[in-house]
Amino acid sequence: MERVIVIGGGPAAISLAKILDGKKHVTIIRPEDHSMIYCAMPYVIENIIPLNKTLKKDSLVTDTGATLIRDRVEKVGFEQKYVHTENGNVYTYDKLVIATGADPVLPPIEGVDLKGVLTFKTEDDLKMIVESAENGLKTAVVVGAGAIGIELAQALNSRGIQTHLVDMEEQVLPNLLDKEMAEEVKNELVRLGITLHLGHKVLLMHGKDFVSEVILDKGDTIHLGTIDDCSEDQENEVPPSLVAFAVGMRPNVGIFEGTMLDIGRDGIVINDAMETNIEDVYAVGDCTQFTSAITGDISPGKLATNAVPMGKLLARNMLGSNERYTGFYNGAATKTGNYYVGGTGLSEKAAWGKIEVIVGYAYLTTAFPIMPSAGSVRIKLIAGKDSLRIVGGQVVSEQPATDKIDLITMAIQSGLTAKDLRMFSYSSQPYQSYFPANNLLVQAAEDILEQSEKETIR
Repeated sequence: MERVIVIGGGPAAISLAKILDGKKHVTIIRPEDHSMIYCAMPYVIENIIPLNKTLKKDSLVTDTGATLIRDRVEKVGFEQKYVHTENGNVYTYDKLVIATGADPVLPPIEGVDLKGVLTFKTEDDLKMIVESAENGLKTAVVVGAGAIGIELAQALNSRGIQTHLVDMEEQVLPNLLDKEMAEEVKNELVRLGITLHLGHKVLLMHGKDFVSEVILDKGDTIHLGTIDDCSEDQENEVPPSLVAFAVGMRPNVGIFEGTMLDIGRDGIVINDAMETNIEDVYAVGDCTQFTSAITGDISPGKLATNAVPMGKLLARNMLGSNERYTGFYNGAATKTGNYYVGGTGLSEKAAWGKIEVIVGYAYLTTAFPIMPSAGSVRIKLIAGKDSLRIVGGQVVSEQPATDKIDLITMAIQSGLTAKDLRMFSYSSQPYQSYFPANNLLVQAAEDILEQSEKETIR
């Protein structure tokens, strides 16, 4: 039976093993004690779920017939087809799948080595934050107002911790929403009591062992705890303050640097069949560099919802299929206070300089307006100016929004235009939608067409 070694045990690796399902001799090697549901980590801090609920069971791997090894790969012999691990073991393969994921970025600034400075990705990070919160953490700074940063800031704030959120951009969720759509989210964060520092960059951090000050550009300083707030006598003293960086991810490809493997700026270079430049070596998920399905440009796409389809496609191809991956659409969602937020495809800002676009909006309610459960929902559709093909969309709603985001993604994948969506056949029910007279996608598409007609008249 063909031997497949997978380096890494995240979503892409697990998805691949499930489809191969004993038809190949699969060995998954990962260094972590547990594979985690990373996007659920903030809700452990909020005491909504216990930590153990975020830890995936080993049976997700072993029930597929795959072998799970807890070890760290230190070297790969691509020509001899072997991997060498930290524990001194050597394993040979017929096919190798690299699924090493990505690591959070810590900027190279003064003070990053102080206690209390961390990222938010691992089980250890989560335990440190929970322990700090339980031991009277008073002040925290979260750097990065993307989805991870916003969710972490809310979680800390929910524990009564004075929380500051810093981002270089003048808005929150800069990679998910355009500025006008992000305003409601920003206002909601302020309503929750989170202090925002938008348009600011962290220059350095001060402290004696523990971080006590975060120095921003433009002359601003965030004062945290001081070393006097706690004893230095205890070796494992919980920090009196916390600075968490959520400013992006970089591919975990360090062990391959200097080898024959082709590595680009954003990860391992692969083709649309997940093949690398080395025969019988594949890569999937966050460790790879791939393109936007919309523009064809190299695009950030470090999401589990991208990694899983890549792993599944590769597994099917290993079983004889001949499928091709078209690229990232990057549908994503988060929750801020009472708002469910999501985006997909290109934002208007991201499209600038690549595709000339035209946009449309719809603002309706999540149920019939006469119903007591009716909340607000706003949608933005983005289309190519000439083709009117949908290239992006955003939703801010008082009810869950992923279904709407996924519909927009399907429209993008299918090459639908605003004219197609104008004729979209939809359902309606008092608890679940607006009146039958209108629909979010239809109204936003009609708005695009109205704008297009005005442009034509001009």
